[in-house]
Amino acid sequence: MQFPQIDPVFLTLGPLQFRWYGLMYVLGFIATYFIISSEVKRKNLTLSNDDISDLVFYGALGVVLGGRLGYILFYNLPFYLSNPLKLFAVWEGGMSFHGGLLGVITSFFLYSRRKNIKFFSLIDMAALCAPVGLGLGRIGNFINGELYGRATDLPWGMVFPNTAGVPRHPSQLYEAFLEGLVLFFIVRIVSRSSAATGVAGWSFVAGYGLFRFFVEFVRQPDAQLGTFLGGALSMGQILSFPMFILGSFMVIRLRNKSG
Repeated sequence: MQFPQIDPVFLTLGPLQFRWYGLMYVLGFIATYFIISSEVKRKNLTLSNDDISDLVFYGALGVVLGGRLGYILFYNLPFYLSNPLKLFAVWEGGMSFHGGLLGVITSFFLYSRRKNIKFFSLIDMAALCAPVGLGLGRIGNFINGELYGRATDLPWGMVFPNTAGVPRHPSQLYEAFLEGLVLFFIVRIVSRSSAATGVAGWSFVAGYGLFRFFVEFVRQPDAQLGTFLGGALSMGQILSFPMFILGSFMVIRLRNKSG
């Protein structure tokens, strides 16, 4: 199956180019605003519309700064030490989910201290928003023809650009489905069925860790890193499996404590 050559630029206005990948980020932040607004009303939190806008802004900073720093530290540190001016070239790609997660946790912690709101109440709301952003982001990766999977002879294997005509797993779409759609409904069901603060947030952590760990088996490892432990694991798996263990432990602990 041939990759459907989608122009990554959806709109050009003079010297300005607007890319699908950037649009996915914008849509993710817009969706985040409306999801958090809905949760604030449902939970009767004392947050105004301006407060919610500030919270989304904090989260956006956490995603961008944490995602960039995480990629630099976890995936390509030697390159950036040799090319320090490239640290800020975010338009060339290079974002890490795990770094973005740490960035959001940090920014929401600071916001919770500022507004005197329970930290995990904010994290539970973020857990509902994150799958939407992840799903949209993976679609952006697919449009860009990047982060594709390993070679496959399955009938839905796709020939992506610069892959020497070898069909590969469309792993971006696997992740968009699992980390996006499926994980959103899991977290939503958990958030509606459990009164214990933090369960939704930790369910997201566990679910993402599990889905990412398994998809990595068919995702092409980063060229500059390869695999570890004799080819058994990728960096994504090394970072994700502890998320599944810790998240599962905390969900069980919180449920037992509340029950």
